[in-house]
Amino acid sequence: MTQPFDRDLHSEFLSADLFLATGQPIEAARVLAPLVEAEPANEAALELLARAYFASAQLTRAEEALHRLVEMAPANGWARRALARTLERQSRAAEAVSHHRVADALGAE
Repeated sequence: MTQPFDRDLHSEFLSADLFLATGQPIEAARVLAPLVEAEPANEAALELLARAYFASAQLTRAEEALHRLVEMAPANGWARRALARTLERQSRAAEAVSHHRVADALGAE
């Protein structure tokens, strides 16, 4: 059954971004997960999903999303830094070191 209107993927992305901006990362992740599944090569959606998972302390999921993002865009300094921080929050500082180094080399904050 078709809903009164079908939201496009861009509208879903904007909705998820708003949820995240207003401190609702779990809701943002709920909106983003099907979007990323529909468009697995969409780096912006994957990054926002990783941010939502990290913000809601879903660290395993954040790590998976960030590994995918780093594979897609190895020179993404933000993704490297976020992956390092995610690993650190899981008490895996030794694994985080190489990602911090790459992020530093890329000039990421």
